[in-house]
Formats: sequence, C-alpha cells, structure tokens
Amino acid sequence: MRLSLLPRLLLAPLSACISFGGKAPDQLLSLTAESSLPAGTVRNVAVGAGLVVAVPETPRKIDTYRVAVQVDETSIAYVADTQWVDRPGRLFQRLLSETIAAKTGRVVLNPDQFSGEPSTRLQGELIDFGIDARSSQAVVTYDAILLGDNGATMMKRRFSATRPVSPIEPARVGRALNDAANDVAAQVAVWVG
Repeated sequence: MRLSLLPRLLLAPLSACISFGGKAPDQLLSLTAESSLPAGTVRNVAVGAGLVVAVPETPRKIDTYRVAVQVDETSIAYVADTQWVDRPGRLFQRLLSETIAAKTGRVVLNPDQFSGEPSTRLQGELIDFGIDARSSQAVVTYDAILLGDNGATMMKRRFSATRPVSPIEPARVGRALNDAANDVAAQVAVWVG
C-alpha cells in the first residue's frame, strides 16, 4: 500500500510545474468583409482565367498572433490580453479574396486549393497591420503586385488606410483595424477589377 502511494506523492509537485498552454487572451480578433458573395452564388470561368490571391508576405513584427503597436521609430509593443485568431497575412488574404469576388464579379481562387494552369495572380507584402501609438491610428498598408497570365505583365501599387483608435484597447483596436483592412481591400478590388 505504501509503495503505490509513493509514485503519486513524487508526481504531485511536478503537476504544479507543467502547463499545457498559456492563459487564453481576453479577446480574439478577426477580420470581417464588408462586401461578400451571397450564399449559393455560382460563377464559371475558363481554366487559367481566374484570379489567384496569394497570402501576402509580412515583416516579423506583424507575423504573429499578437497585435503590433509602433511606439516610436524603433520600438514595438503589443496590445495586452488580445490576439488574432490567425496570422494577419492569412486573415487579410481571406478578406481581400472575398472583397474582390463580391465587388468585381471575378472568380477568385486560393493558391492552396488551385494548382491548375497559370491565372492572373495577386501577391504582395502586408507592410503594416497594427497600431501607430504616436498618431493613435490603426494602419494597414499593402504593396500589391498583379502578375498577368504566365507572368507576361506585372503591375505594382501601394494601398494604405488609417482609422483613429483611442484609447488603445482590444475592442477599439479590432474595429479600427477591420475598417482599415476593408478600406484597403476595396481599393485593391477597384484596381484589379
């Protein structure tokens, strides 16, 4: 009897040291498209004529689940007790795809789901996707590259939008970034349309 109790007593102090995940944040943020296709919408397109929207490249400061805050020219912090449900690049790609499809009528394809003949391709870099504490603004900046069929043509353009956010707290940050991201996505839709 005493021997069977010994392993449990030895393991008891260890259980206080082991954690299977951090504390869940108070807020999880996502992006919601202001323009979207109605359910049941069917669109046809010839093979190679769709628009493939790639996940944008992102700098390390925003390639995280945390919400970046630019404190000054060289310092970055993160909004406490909040995080994204996915990395900003993926969230923005989904928002961009949905907005372009809804506003332009184009068939938009995800590169993870489509590996057929070359289509027009939208790729780029999400330069900024966070809060600028100096101006109390949510900032979304996207450098877009539109590659024509077989890479024969290429166009590049920068899109940016800001929204005021004060104080810098999770609910306000989420709304401001969602609004700015939708603004940028609508600008891109006009450009590729």
